[in-house]
Amino acid sequence: MTANPRFFSRSELVGLGVLALLLVVILPMSLDIFRLNLVAKYLTYSFVALGLVICWGYGGILSLGQGVFFGIGGYCMAMFLKLEASSVENTKIQSTPGIPDFMDWNQITQLPLFWQPFHSLTLSILAVFVVPAIFAFIIGAAMFKRRVGGVYFAIITQAIAAILTILIVGQQGYTGGINGITDLRTLHGWDIRTDSAKFILYFVEVACLFGCLLVALFVKHSKLGRILLAMRDKEDRVRFSGYSVANFKIFAFCLSAVFASIGGALFTLEVGFMSPSFVGIVPSIEMVIYAAVGGRMSIFGAVYGTMVVNYAKTSLSESFPELWQFAFGALFIAVVMLFPNGLAGAWNEYVQPLIDRTFSRNKRSTSVASEHPLANGAPAE
Repeated sequence: MTANPRFFSRSELVGLGVLALLLVVILPMSLDIFRLNLVAKYLTYSFVALGLVICWGYGGILSLGQGVFFGIGGYCMAMFLKLEASSVENTKIQSTPGIPDFMDWNQITQLPLFWQPFHSLTLSILAVFVVPAIFAFIIGAAMFKRRVGGVYFAIITQAIAAILTILIVGQQGYTGGINGITDLRTLHGWDIRTDSAKFILYFVEVACLFGCLLVALFVKHSKLGRILLAMRDKEDRVRFSGYSVANFKIFAFCLSAVFASIGGALFTLEVGFMSPSFVGIVPSIEMVIYAAVGGRMSIFGAVYGTMVVNYAKTSLSESFPELWQFAFGALFIAVVMLFPNGLAGAWNEYVQPLIDRTFSRNKRSTSVASEHPLANGAPAE
């Protein structure tokens, strides 16, 4: 996979700089820790939206089950944190000390085998990357090798999200059931519930987000990105050119799954719990809305779209607790109808031409001024 020699365009460099200024300087300096923690929670969803830009925007693969991978990453991190919080000393009042409390409530007397690797932080982090990639590979190979795509693939991923939710709720003794995995306190002895910890985790999250943005930009400018675009528009032509369309689709789907899983793991660290309410159909559809509002072809739009939608959701729920869902739906419909290419499309169509005309006008004025005789020191006649 070879990258374009011009890895970043000028607009992308400006976009990275503006986003870094916003997330690293402006927001931490202007918001209190409560609001900054809300922004951190919003940013965890932007990992999912970023994966959808690659999967849906560039690859043409609409997945309505990204909450599955968000939940996998969240549960992998939650399992490690829960085991650390369930030491023998902390659980000595239980019938079986040393296991999570919800297992003790369900008369489980020893830690299940699949929980054992999550005693290690290294293996837990590795699982955040490997488990969703394997799961996405199995789904992708089963679907794309049989040329299942379009609306059928979207419905199947939606069904998988529903199935996994039912499975998590039904296996309460192993997963915490409908309540999920809660009461997560420390990371290797470091209390993640304090304001200082939240502040540090925010910057860790921003660093991870920029790492994923760089990966997405590399894919966009590589040969792989061009093939994904061609595959989205003319799949049969790409296939007849000798490329394995199924393999490219599987890669895009796996990459989006890993991005979503990273967001889920960071979400668990930020909020201190993980539950099946973030895995099912409704959150998965909301995640598609984030990418659609930001612009499904825009890598930076995924971040801005996620922040705008979640900020609107929070503001409307605070101001109109009984009507906010209707207002939120109306807002989304209005954005899609007025700006079908999302916020990024509105920027490219209205704002960017205005900026270009302004710079062009200033450049011409400077050029004319430099050609004036007085500008070159010539005597006026």
